[in-house]
Amino acid sequence: MSAIELTYEDCKRILAQERLPRAFVNLDAFDSNARKMFSILEGTGKTMRIASKSLRCADLLGRAFELGGAAAKGVMSFTVEEAYFLVRRGFDDILVAYPTARAKDFEILCALAARGADVSVVCDSEENARALSEAGRAAGVVIQLVVEVDMSLRPAGGAAHLGVRRSTVRTGADALRVARAAEKAGGAAVIGIMGYEAQIAGMADENPFSRALNPARKLIREMSKPDVKRRRESVVSFLRKNGVNLRIVNGGGTGSLDFTSRDDSCTETTAGSGFYCPHLFSYYSNLALTPAAFFALQASRFPARRMVACNGGGYVASGEAGEDRLPLPWLPKGARLTKLEGAGEVQTPVEIPAGVSLSPGDPVIFRHAKAGELTERFNELLLISDKTAVGSVPTYRGEGFCFL
Repeated sequence: MSAIELTYEDCKRILAQERLPRAFVNLDAFDSNARKMFSILEGTGKTMRIASKSLRCADLLGRAFELGGAAAKGVMSFTVEEAYFLVRRGFDDILVAYPTARAKDFEILCALAARGADVSVVCDSEENARALSEAGRAAGVVIQLVVEVDMSLRPAGGAAHLGVRRSTVRTGADALRVARAAEKAGGAAVIGIMGYEAQIAGMADENPFSRALNPARKLIREMSKPDVKRRRESVVSFLRKNGVNLRIVNGGGTGSLDFTSRDDSCTETTAGSGFYCPHLFSYYSNLALTPAAFFALQASRFPARRMVACNGGGYVASGEAGEDRLPLPWLPKGARLTKLEGAGEVQTPVEIPAGVSLSPGDPVIFRHAKAGELTERFNELLLISDKTAVGSVPTYRGEGFCFL
């Protein structure tokens, strides 16, 4: 355990007067993770676009930018409404990373463009590009578009698909058709591409919950790297040769920072989850981050020897269902969920190791499997620095927002 990590006794002392459940962030670990991630970019000429969905707290998003300095440039947002909120909070250069076809979102994008905000939105079809362009023309503005290019690994002539199922844009010609559709109505323009290599960035290759699959995960990650690099370079080259001015070439995530930052075709990489380091991000062979975000439940019942039942706790992560999506008991060390009940809606039984004694009301500390999803359960985050509570900040939920 490093000097900045919290012990169980630290947590028990800090939380003694707090209502539980309580979410908290160890700022020393948060800052350490930020420095490690930004250090990966040194000498590459790349900047980091910070993924707001992985923080969902405007104050900590601002802290991440302060820590990154010139290396932190731009926000990757997850909805148009969130982008509007962030602009009002003083953030700029915002990329909404998921397409929208809703009229209300078009109105917001046009309003943001009219006020001069640097906001772009991902698009991956000619139909969506035309609709956005027509909305922009009607409002007398130009909406900035970023075309998402599918970076999935498709071996065996495309018979297999290893990666996320999102965009149908796979080649430079596909992307150019989207760009031309945007130009035709005159109210939108493509300013970049996004090529997210999920099968590298989002595939933990040292997962203790499914060890038998780890060799295959490592193989997929390594096989994908030359394929992603070649195809991303090809799309960028094709678009530029055809007169498309690409200000943004985005790729990557926390799990592929080391790879994407050394791809010459990219102008930037994205990261977000690494700041909090939820437990899924402790299972990457190429990452060495420190757990920074936690939640505490109270031990309210003692149903069996070496077992407590905690109030709440069923904060299960999204994605493929599995044991690794459950919250991970972290402190006291050696605590674990039961196989039959997992993490419950209002009660979570936890097995306690021999030699550990808990009293009614004592905290049990957990790590969420994912990063920003934790904040959807809490109105604020308690901040800890130098093993002392130093204040609290509101989450998006605490500010009255649920963007998705």
